[in-house]
Amino acid sequence: METAKVYRELPKEKKPSTFNLFIKNFEKPFLFIGLISMIIIINYQTFFRYSISAMLNMTGTPEFEQMFGFLINIEEFRNGIKNASGWGIWSEELARYIFIWISYLAVSLSIITRSGIRVDVIHNKLSKRYQDILWVVIDSCTLILVFLFSFMGFGYVEMQWIMPQTTPALQIGYYIPYLILPIGFGLMTLRTLQSLWRQSRSMHIRDICIGLITPAIIFAPVLLSDEWNASLLLFGYFILFLLMGVPIAFSLGLSGLMTVLGAGTLPVDYLAQIAFSSIDSFPIMAIPFFIAAGVFMGAGGLSSRLLALGDELVGALPGGMALTSIMTCIFFASISGSGPATVAAIGSITIPAMIARGYDKYFSATVVACAGAIGVIIPPSNPFVVYGVSAQVSIGKLFIAGIIPGLIMGVALMIITYIISKKNGWYGEVRKRSLATFMAAAWQAKWALMVPVIVLGGIYGGIMTPTEAAAVAALYGLLVGLFIHKELTFSNLWLSTQSAASISSIIILLMAMATIFGNIMTIEQIPEAIADLILSITSNKILILLMINVFLLWIGVFMEALAAIVILTPILLPLVLAVGVNPVHFGVMMVMNLAIGFITPPVGVNLFVASGIANISISGLAKSVWTYLLMMIAVLLLITYIPSISLLLL
Repeated sequence: METAKVYRELPKEKKPSTFNLFIKNFEKPFLFIGLISMIIIINYQTFFRYSISAMLNMTGTPEFEQMFGFLINIEEFRNGIKNASGWGIWSEELARYIFIWISYLAVSLSIITRSGIRVDVIHNKLSKRYQDILWVVIDSCTLILVFLFSFMGFGYVEMQWIMPQTTPALQIGYYIPYLILPIGFGLMTLRTLQSLWRQSRSMHIRDICIGLITPAIIFAPVLLSDEWNASLLLFGYFILFLLMGVPIAFSLGLSGLMTVLGAGTLPVDYLAQIAFSSIDSFPIMAIPFFIAAGVFMGAGGLSSRLLALGDELVGALPGGMALTSIMTCIFFASISGSGPATVAAIGSITIPAMIARGYDKYFSATVVACAGAIGVIIPPSNPFVVYGVSAQVSIGKLFIAGIIPGLIMGVALMIITYIISKKNGWYGEVRKRSLATFMAAAWQAKWALMVPVIVLGGIYGGIMTPTEAAAVAALYGLLVGLFIHKELTFSNLWLSTQSAASISSIIILLMAMATIFGNIMTIEQIPEAIADLILSITSNKILILLMINVFLLWIGVFMEALAAIVILTPILLPLVLAVGVNPVHFGVMMVMNLAIGFITPPVGVNLFVASGIANISISGLAKSVWTYLLMMIAVLLLITYIPSISLLLL
């Protein structure tokens, strides 16, 4: 009775007003419409260009002239087809501008949800009070950066309005696409203020004042003098912001801003232009498309069908369910391009199933967490896209170079799993398996198995670029989920587009801010200086590659893979080129190093996902991965010192 009385006396939760709901979800309709529009536009471009090319090839054959030469003028007909090819010129430019708009609009949502990629090792060890103060500091620093970018963006748009220029294809004023700078960063400013207000409401006024004064102290040196050493400012402030827990993208932008203010490396107004031009790139658009393809296919029921196929292949062996998990992760890796996404999609099904069949729960989570790392090695792979753009290396070559190393990693994990399972008496499920049951499972999974054929076949068949292949895969996953499996409802589609846009926006902002960071490093010749320093110590290729491996494994402990790639590629690439390493091989080596970082705490995101699914402690899970970790490092060394493994299929 007392409980009931207390319950009746509790105030009723107020229903959010229409205005509050509008403010809370303002960006979401734009993200939905924008992402779907991008997918449709690039698919139109791909099929239109392929049709034009096919028609030109067909009309150029003697057989066509023999059949239709007496009816039409072949040369005039071919010229008409060539003229029609101009009908698709607008598509790429429009899709790029939509991509930039939705990327920056989605960042504002990541601010309010605090879902940015950050190093929170120190932050998590602080008491609740100091964590709250630090959040005020983080939000205040972020507020300064995004407000300045919004202000500089407004100035750039104003300049384009006064001295108008038009885009090459759409023939619209450049001020229209550039409006995303004041609008997008303006929304980030509002969302940061919203986050700051929400944080400060539960804090003591004294702590709020400490949090607001600290950024002023941090900024004071560059405001008082503009004669600082650029390298000292760039790396000093970057490390400081990282340790504070500022999202890595904003840490890069803030350290670049501090360097510009304190050393005059670049004009301040130039930073806003970099924020736009650095992501105005067709290859970078592959990232949201591959993410969308993985999200659509996971929501559309393809992962469960891949799991059934894997069970047919290895389910009868000792550790059958664990082996099936690894094999399914390999299958799903050829769809998602993301390690954590692979763990979430497969682990949510297989980890509970393994525990129910008597497997140790830490072992079950370990298997899926480690196998999920293959998701960024086997193509398509978002880290390969980011490395390819950063290093100016063919993304298609990187994709094909990752196939054999990814499969070797998968086989190595399966061997360990088999040995451990046999030792512990964890045997596969006993049931009838035959060619007929295998063919039935393969038939059910056929739509999922077609994805790598479409993506890799399209790229290496010369039909599509990696970005176009990614857009085709996204549309394919959308159509299969909606109309074939019918497990992707409109509600799921809405959530899937928000998820894909939000995840990709964090990566895109990271690349934009890393470009500012990289430009300053280039101007100061920092990569060359680091390369010269290491080469002065040793020019032995074996030792240099070993040092790079140790360094990258250490970086992977603290930093997310994509962030490490955009920051370190400009630094390390000149060094490996100087000792004769193929840049494609180095890309595979770098991605494999950082993939291992997915299972090394404290930033091992695969561990966090797997521990959440298994409902176990992250510390206990971290202790159980060591056997797998050592095997993965052994495979890494094999790939590092035998480059022909990566380059075999090129």
